[in-house]
Amino acid sequence: MTWAFITGALAGLGVYVAIRIFIKPRTNVLSTIARIDAGRGGYTSGATTSAAGERVLGGVDRARETLGRRLEAEANARGWAFGKLRRDLAVMNQPFAAMLATKVFFALGALILIPIVLFLFSAIGFAAPGAAPAIVTLAFMVLAFFLPDLALRQEAEKRRRDFRHVVGSFLDLVAMNLAGGRGLPEALMTASTIGEHWAMARIRQALANARLIGITPWDAMALLGEDLGVEELRDLASALALAGDEGAKIRSSLLARAASLRRKELADVEGKAGERSQSMLVAQLVMISAFFLFLAFPAGVAILGS
Repeated sequence: MTWAFITGALAGLGVYVAIRIFIKPRTNVLSTIARIDAGRGGYTSGATTSAAGERVLGGVDRARETLGRRLEAEANARGWAFGKLRRDLAVMNQPFAAMLATKVFFALGALILIPIVLFLFSAIGFAAPGAAPAIVTLAFMVLAFFLPDLALRQEAEKRRRDFRHVVGSFLDLVAMNLAGGRGLPEALMTASTIGEHWAMARIRQALANARLIGITPWDAMALLGEDLGVEELRDLASALALAGDEGAKIRSSLLARAASLRRKELADVEGKAGERSQSMLVAQLVMISAFFLFLAFPAGVAILGS
C-alpha cells in the first residue's frame, strides 16, 4: 500500500509538471525582463562559433539542445532569473540552455540508475525497508540535479580570480596610455587590444559593443561586471564614469586600484597557502599518531594478554 501511494504521488507530480511546462504562462513584467536579459549574449570567439556551426549533432546532443532551448524558453517566459547560474555560465562562456538540459539529464540518470543499484543490493540480500528506496532515489535525484552547479561554481570562481588578475594589468595599461596623451575612451580600447587572454578579449568585445549600441565605455564595463559577477569591474566602471562625466583625474586612481588589486590577490594567495600548510600539518599529526599507535599496539596487547 505504501509503494502504491508513493508511486501515485510521483506519477501525479510528473503529470502536474508536464502540464505546467506545456501551458503557456501569461506575459508579465518579470517574463519580459527575463527575455530581454536572456537576449544579451556573451562573447564568443569566431573559431568557437564556426566550429559549433559545422559540428554534426548526434542523437543525445540534439535531444539535449532541443530540451535546453525548451527549458530556457519556459524559464524566460515565467521570469525565472537564475542570476547566479547565468553569471557563472557567462564567466565560463557556456550556454544557459545546455546547462539546464544537463541538470535534467543528470536527475533522470539518477532516477534510472539508483533503482537498478537498489534492486541489485536487494538481490544479494541487502533490501531496504519500506519507503527507503523511494526516499534514496529522490535524494540522489536532487543531488544529481544540483551537482553540475557545484562543479560550475568552482570553475567559475577560478576564472573570476583570473579575470581580476587581468583587470589589474589592464588598469596599468590604461594609465600608461593616459600618460601618453590619449583620451579615456581611446586609452581603454588601446589597452584592451594588448594581449589575447580570454578576459582581455571579453573587455575588448564589451568596448566594441559599446560603440555599436551607443553607450559609454564605462557603462559597457559596468554591464560586463554585472554579467560576470566581478565586483572590481563595476567599481572600476564607477570611477571611469566619474572621470568621463566630471573630468576628474583618473590616472593616479587607476594606478592605486591596480596596486590594491595586486595586494588583494597576494593576500588571497598567502591565505590559501596558509590553509594548505595547516592541512599538511594536520595530515602529519595524523600520520605521527598512527605511527605511535602502531608501535604501542604490540606492547598493549602483551600487557592486556598477560
